[in-house]
Amino acid sequence: MTATEMLLDAVDLARAAAQEEAGVERVGAHVGVHGEDEYSVTHLFEAEHAGYRGWSWAVTVAYAGEGSPVSISEVVLLPGQDALVAPEWVPWSDRVRAGDLGVGDLMPPRENDPRLVEAYVQSDDPAVEEVALEVGLGRQRVLSREGRLEAADRWASSDFGPRSDMARSAPAHCGTCGFYTRVAGAFGAAFGVCANEIAPADGHVVHVEYGCGAHSQAEVDISPMVPVADLVYDDAQLDVLDVSE
Repeated sequence: MTATEMLLDAVDLARAAAQEEAGVERVGAHVGVHGEDEYSVTHLFEAEHAGYRGWSWAVTVAYAGEGSPVSISEVVLLPGQDALVAPEWVPWSDRVRAGDLGVGDLMPPRENDPRLVEAYVQSDDPAVEEVALEVGLGRQRVLSREGRLEAADRWASSDFGPRSDMARSAPAHCGTCGFYTRVAGAFGAAFGVCANEIAPADGHVVHVEYGCGAHSQAEVDISPMVPVADLVYDDAQLDVLDVSE
């Protein structure tokens, strides 16, 4: 018998090894085998562990050469295509989303965060440089160009961006509104803050091409819906004409 035939024929040996690993749980049917190399193959058995639907016991058997018996190399549980598996682990710092931070929570920036650079020397925002010159070195860190672009993309695609439903139905853009307060620095070319307490964006960063119905130049047509004729009849005074003659 060749080495391959001996390895393929070692189903009972592989099942016994899987059963020993499974303990009191029953090992299911033999569902497949695939070769690892010239001297080893892996036998697969259905796993009937509770909560392990779609998993298989994988038992690798090996043959060391003539005169040596087939031996167990490894016994593991492997997930199949339909197996229920845990999601890929994501560090907690990457799982936090906008709105998750509560009172008392701390969320320090990532190490070597590309959104931040050392202030003054590495800043390329004129507004930041102007402030830094006035007070010395200014803040320890400021937004990098990457940080500003990332924020700008996020704001532009928000509910207060130019492609929102509100903006598309607005009579005019924020850039022409008296309540629009442009922010300083590089963001000022495209963003400002809404100062209209009636507007849905009050106190929020808005894109210059955002808009809503509370625009300072908005006008409401108060003319009557039904046209009124120029000639008006006074029904209170009637002239009676006698047609009996």
